[in-house]
Amino acid sequence: MIKKIGVFTSGGDAPGMNACIRAVVRCAASHKKEVTGILHGFDGMIKGTMIKLFPNDVSNIIHRGGTIIKTARSKEFMTHVGMRKAYENLKRHHIDGLVAIGGEGTFKGCSEFSQKYDFPFIGIPGTIDNDLCGTDYTLGFDTAINTTLEAIDKIKDTAASHDRLFFVEVMGRDTGYIALWTGIASGADEILLPETKTDIPALIKLLEQRQKQGKSTIVIVAEGDEAGGALKTADEVRKKLPELDTRVTILGHIQRGGSPTCFDRIMATRLGVAAVELLISGESGKMVGMINNQLAITPLESACKARSPLDKELLRFIKMMTS
Repeated sequence: MIKKIGVFTSGGDAPGMNACIRAVVRCAASHKKEVTGILHGFDGMIKGTMIKLFPNDVSNIIHRGGTIIKTARSKEFMTHVGMRKAYENLKRHHIDGLVAIGGEGTFKGCSEFSQKYDFPFIGIPGTIDNDLCGTDYTLGFDTAINTTLEAIDKIKDTAASHDRLFFVEVMGRDTGYIALWTGIASGADEILLPETKTDIPALIKLLEQRQKQGKSTIVIVAEGDEAGGALKTADEVRKKLPELDTRVTILGHIQRGGSPTCFDRIMATRLGVAAVELLISGESGKMVGMINNQLAITPLESACKARSPLDKELLRFIKMMTS
């Protein structure tokens, strides 16, 4: 029987994590269950840094970015000794099940831990990368793309004023979701993704054409683009087109922060409630997500087996919309 639930955030922070923590705590309280917040993810589990969370503790956090219980990555947790320490601390704090808010690495760690110690947990996809199977959107993605889009729109203004070429690098080491969505939504002139081959000669040709037409140019680059990211690509362009006024903007961690959108707050609430009620009902090793605006329950093995592929229709739009 689940009497006390542990909740933690792990990996990169994502807008909406606080809203999700709030939902977990308040849903648990409505079911007469206690909640313990595990500070700094797996690292806090190993060190035993945990705090009780009551409904009043999560007041006025639904609009805040980041995570009030902090996050971290832990190599020690992936060792036998680290997992044993984590298990002993969970039992010492009388925690019966876990709600893990994070991405692929978080879920793989939880899955291995659960198999080793038969410890129940439910995963909530909290990552701006939107790269997990079993959900149309991950928590934080909507906020991240809107933050990114706002920045790109402002860069377009100054690019047009000076007839400049801007390479704008966005997050996406292994997947191009943020680059694809914001590139199309901002009317970018080219989008470079990890999933597609970057044709530098073709890019040079496009830039030459736009230079002759006297137009400014915006190229959106995912940080994991196979050509090496915005800085390396811009250097290649400068060698071929030194006369172009070429600038690079790396948006970086601005994409992780900020107040979550309404969509992310509602999604966080739905997923947090679902995770608690699944644990109470005896479920484990599952991820709760959203497919076609309905709750979807996916085994962790399926959610982590492969990265969620980019929308083929949106990929088709790239050449059409940037021609």
